[in-house]
Amino acid sequence: METSYLDRSLAELQAHKTEWARLDVAEKADILVRVRKRIGAVARDWVQASCKSKGFTMESRYAGEEWMSGPYALVEGMNAVEDTLRTLAAGRDPLEKVPVTTRPNGQVAAHVFPDNAQDRAFLSGHRAETWMLPEVTFDSLGDTIASFYRQPEPDGAVALVLGAGNITSIPPLDLVDQLFGKGRVGIVKLNPINEFLGDYLEDAFAPMVDAGWVHFAYGGGDVGGYLAHHDAVDAIHITGNAATHNTIVFGPGADGEERRLANRPIIDKPITSELGGVSPTIVVPGPWTKADIQHQAAHIVTQKLHNNGFNCVANQVLLFAEGWSGTEPLLSAIRDVVESLPPRVPFYPGTKNRLTQALAAHPTADVIDWAGQSFLIAADLDPNQDQYAFRNEFFAPGIATTSLPGDTPASFLANATAFSNHSLYGTLAVNVLIDPATMKAHRPVLDQAVQDLLYGTIAVNSWVGHAYGFPRIPWGGFPGATLRNV
Repeated sequence: METSYLDRSLAELQAHKTEWARLDVAEKADILVRVRKRIGAVARDWVQASCKSKGFTMESRYAGEEWMSGPYALVEGMNAVEDTLRTLAAGRDPLEKVPVTTRPNGQVAAHVFPDNAQDRAFLSGHRAETWMLPEVTFDSLGDTIASFYRQPEPDGAVALVLGAGNITSIPPLDLVDQLFGKGRVGIVKLNPINEFLGDYLEDAFAPMVDAGWVHFAYGGGDVGGYLAHHDAVDAIHITGNAATHNTIVFGPGADGEERRLANRPIIDKPITSELGGVSPTIVVPGPWTKADIQHQAAHIVTQKLHNNGFNCVANQVLLFAEGWSGTEPLLSAIRDVVESLPPRVPFYPGTKNRLTQALAAHPTADVIDWAGQSFLIAADLDPNQDQYAFRNEFFAPGIATTSLPGDTPASFLANATAFSNHSLYGTLAVNVLIDPATMKAHRPVLDQAVQDLLYGTIAVNSWVGHAYGFPRIPWGGFPGATLRNV
């Protein structure tokens, strides 16, 4: 893409950034409704193009993934934003319908899901809480909600969104967050993998494009780099990997790594990054039945193979208790589920190379021939060694397993929590599977483990991927990461 076009786009965004920042809240909500209706008009074509890009048709059992993680997730996000904007416009408290409690350790918790009848119908039996940082008190919680809208005359800013290539709703949802959450106008640089989205997003966001509040850009890393370091870009958001983040913040190659170690960034603008990691699934030992084994095998494979494993929260490491009788039956059932699935195309670039690297690091791993594609299982890794699978995200169809000491659920959960916190790369998400009888008998132990896990999103008897589709639930890594050590 020519730099002259990018320069003109950024100039227009700069010219209109304060206009957008100061626009009446009710008007913003009305614009959001207009965009949402336009999404409905392009949704089917969007999903059809997504299916084609991933190697299946609209009639495939996998097409539902493209509906749910594409237009549906975006519209659901917009619904939640509109609710907040309408509440603000009416002069009401955004927390007025949110139950807020204080946990036994003094931490403030907001009960954010289910929020409405649709939530209850869609994920029956699920509930979610947002646990606040220690410095947020019951009395100060309201000050943290919709904080941008507390500014009397904000000047506005231009945000660059570097879009993800794996899930089609990520780039527009990141844009919505910048526009309505942070009050910034935005330019979205789409990933070459899903540039086809541009036709549908430009149509959907046309009212905002015409007003000079949104633009879209296309191309490779050179375009992203040009935009990231452009003087007209005030803030950056990226969904990708740590290598891309480090290149933007510190520069490429050995010189960039030297600057990273010395904490000498080459940009001085705010940047937020969602970068994935090695997500564990903690399997708490208990009296699992044969039906439990079959159900959870399908559940675990879903955690891994949604979007063919190309997810930042695809589970990668299963944590078992040493000597648990359910380990081998569960692994056998996982193999059976994988082999029963229709074939998928490894659409994300570099898949074969990443699996080859994983197999080279774990040469004794099983490789399941899954309809011509490989599914890797690196089983029973030594937890006391610095394993490749513990430190590198596969981003491909493959899992690893390890077994930890623990004669009781309490001791195992303590060991699994410490291992997840200190031996696995990343802090984005963790899953815990525990049978109802064990949960009932050891509820304080489970609550302590959830409190101690240093992860941004924790799912118990669910998959953290659900949290992505329901925007009232937080999404992101555990607080405390730095530019130098993401």
